[in-house]
Amino acid sequence: MKEIGLIGISHRTAPLEVRERFSFGPEELKGALRDLIQSPRVKEGVILSTCNRVEVYSALENPQGGREEVEAFLSRSRGVPREAFAPFLYAKFGEEAVGHLFRVASSLDSMVVGGPQILGQIKEAYTLATEAEAVGFLLHRLFQRAFFVAKRVRTETGIGDRAISVSFVAVELAKKIFGELQGKAVLVVGAGEMCELAAKHLRSAGADRIKVTNRTWQRAVELAEKVGGEPVPFEDLKAVLPEVDIVLSSTGASEYIIRKGDVAWALRERRRRPIFFIDIAVPRDVDPEVNDLTDAYLYDIDDLQEVAELNVKDRLKEAERAEAIVKEEVEKFCRWYNTLEAVPTIVALRGWAEGIRRAELDKSLRSLDLPPRQRDEVEALTEAIVNKLLHHPIRFLKESSARGEAEPYVDLVRRLFGLEEEC
Repeated sequence: MKEIGLIGISHRTAPLEVRERFSFGPEELKGALRDLIQSPRVKEGVILSTCNRVEVYSALENPQGGREEVEAFLSRSRGVPREAFAPFLYAKFGEEAVGHLFRVASSLDSMVVGGPQILGQIKEAYTLATEAEAVGFLLHRLFQRAFFVAKRVRTETGIGDRAISVSFVAVELAKKIFGELQGKAVLVVGAGEMCELAAKHLRSAGADRIKVTNRTWQRAVELAEKVGGEPVPFEDLKAVLPEVDIVLSSTGASEYIIRKGDVAWALRERRRRPIFFIDIAVPRDVDPEVNDLTDAYLYDIDDLQEVAELNVKDRLKEAERAEAIVKEEVEKFCRWYNTLEAVPTIVALRGWAEGIRRAELDKSLRSLDLPPRQRDEVEALTEAIVNKLLHHPIRFLKESSARGEAEPYVDLVRRLFGLEEEC
């Protein structure tokens, strides 16, 4: 029976400079998933890649061998030697992997506990994997259940009531540095969900001069309209740096889009007036060497952790309630998963009984010459007898499977009824 496995890194185990080397862009994921499931022991796969984590969920024929193949896939696809990332990896299997996904989907493992963004990111990862034909029966059931658990947590607890997004934390950090944002000029680089949230938070925090740039001009225009800002062509990004006090960036670029030389030039143009950079992209948008410049202040996603502790005490009680829901749902899922062990034997047992019923009934009907109505009655009678005879043993197999105790009984039933060949 296939085992659920998880191999990953996150903000809890790896610094940003490690995480960004493993980040997958949306355009890479389908090809990467097809590569992943070519591995002999990896039968299904979903890759979750966000600013805080890269996790590979899989259905494995063998946990240990499957782990080695997933690690080899990560090394191959990211071009990083296995020994370079092994210290940062975590691996979970079976019940532990199920619990981890349910916690992640419920935003209990996020940098900002209770934030709503992660569930949308998981749904997107699942959809991409489905389109790549990398999701089978087991991961389909697992992820559908994870969505249900996340919805239940959000409905039955107040964990999201005081939640703060990463973009909110970024704006709070800007306020901490500048005091008031009124009169400050802001450049938002990117037009995704994070940037939209950040732009709205900046506007509500008093920033009244917001410029928006994006590789796709239309998206920059649309976001600028939403927040009452000004769209800027992406090729003019460097040119507008001297005009802004704060740069908040989150794109899907695979290389730095703001380099040290660009910032050095902008600072000279500003006559050394400082620029504050908040880079919440993974991989990073802003060259880390920008921090070496006097009057340039660069903060990345890992620097937001301290500010993210806002409201943590208020959310702790709700998080405990959420953890109880997750625990309950993990137990339910594992009971269902355990029943799968007996399914082939139950199917074979029914097939064996139906084969005998059909053969004996056909033999009798040929000699009895019954009218159609009576033939139907005899058919129904024999079906009812078989169902009655099989009811108790099948129920027993299902119940023992749910308790994780099916193996000896499955073996016994196979031997008793000669089902080895069919199973």
